[in-house]
Amino acid sequence: MEYIENSTFDEIQIGDSASLERRLTMADIKLFAVLSGDSDPAHVDEDYAKSSTFHEAIAHGLWGGALISAVLGTQLPGPGTLYLNQNLSFHRSIGLGDVVTVTVKVIEKKPEQHRVTLDCRCVNQQGETVISGAAEVRAPTEKVKRPRRALPDVHLAERLHLHRLMEGAKQYPAMRTAVVHPVDKTSLIGAVAAAEHGLIEPILIGPEHKIRAVAEAEQIDLSPYRLVDTRHSHAAAEKAVALARAGEVDALMKGSLHTDELLSAVVARATGLRTERRISHVFAFDVPTYAQPLFITDAAINITPTLEDKRDITQNAIDLAHALGIEQPKVAVLSAVETVTAGIQSTLDAAALCKMADRGQITGAIIDGPLALDNAVSAEAAAIKGIVSPVAGQADILIVPDLVSGNMLAKQLEYLGGAESAGILLGASVPIVLTSRADDTISRLASCALAVLLFNHQREALA
Repeated sequence: MEYIENSTFDEIQIGDSASLERRLTMADIKLFAVLSGDSDPAHVDEDYAKSSTFHEAIAHGLWGGALISAVLGTQLPGPGTLYLNQNLSFHRSIGLGDVVTVTVKVIEKKPEQHRVTLDCRCVNQQGETVISGAAEVRAPTEKVKRPRRALPDVHLAERLHLHRLMEGAKQYPAMRTAVVHPVDKTSLIGAVAAAEHGLIEPILIGPEHKIRAVAEAEQIDLSPYRLVDTRHSHAAAEKAVALARAGEVDALMKGSLHTDELLSAVVARATGLRTERRISHVFAFDVPTYAQPLFITDAAINITPTLEDKRDITQNAIDLAHALGIEQPKVAVLSAVETVTAGIQSTLDAAALCKMADRGQITGAIIDGPLALDNAVSAEAAAIKGIVSPVAGQADILIVPDLVSGNMLAKQLEYLGGAESAGILLGASVPIVLTSRADDTISRLASCALAVLLFNHQREALA
């Protein structure tokens, strides 16, 4: 076991020294920015920094000063040290990836109040001094020796995958989108934000007086947008579907109405937007602890899908992954266990889906199952259980057994795992942006980006 031990005032000698070495990473910079409130793009925006002068001030002073403090507090004098004064000079900036060696050296002791002065110096990998100065501390008088506690891993939820979705969608023109019944603050702001980001060209469909009342309350200028007045939410859904059938809009976006209200118009046999595919929902998750986007289906539409339903649900998700540039997504069909078990229907469905993929009934992906969740997303868990699979530990798409398990998994990721999501309905003749009333603006923007990318991918495939 590693211990942390101090040096008392009586033990400290002139010339004593201690040091540590640390490489500056983007995670260090961003975490320090969160703590300090410093959001200067030269410090926290990697692309901006590469085109400017390279993370100047935050690495220059605050980070280096923090490392000096770490040496004083953990090594010399160590636990029990009280910081009194510090005087530092900054000679050079510290760049992303630089390795800095911090050294403190005792240069003076004062018996009154057990004061110790230490020379402080930070040197980069070229041997150049980047920070120099002195610190005055009150050294401890009692001996302390304790086991060194490991610091927790800190993961910043930066929504990198969702932001990449939005950046990818910007290459296309704004998509004509029928926004269905945007009569509350959240749905109207989300639609307008998507328009301002160049993702959609919204047509606002619903009771005009309600839409305008929300816009007035939120000081939203509706003059750039077309409004289609309807009496109620059912009529708004029917009108939006009619516009899609007529080719006047390229997508639908759910506003402040129940999902079943919207779907009843979408799936109507004579007037809806049905295709030969089962309609299904896909969540695109940005999970802080997972290296790639994670897609979960179906957690919103199909309650207890049959095997044939699951075939369509799986193919819908694969087609979406293709639209996002994932050429051969890895699909894990989930269950509670990894073995085919007669008493667990989801394991039988998983085995059948894998065989359907072998026979070309599902295409464009690598599919394996049944897999438990841990084996699907953790290579370590899969190795411990002896599972050899091209999908295990690196799944892009998770096919859940039913709506209840999918919904619980999605909400666990969001509320306990710090994940952010975007949502879309697939299998209709146009993409349908399906968001929750609890979704924030970023989730709504990313959901629109999913629709933009899918629509343009499908259009290019037909060209």
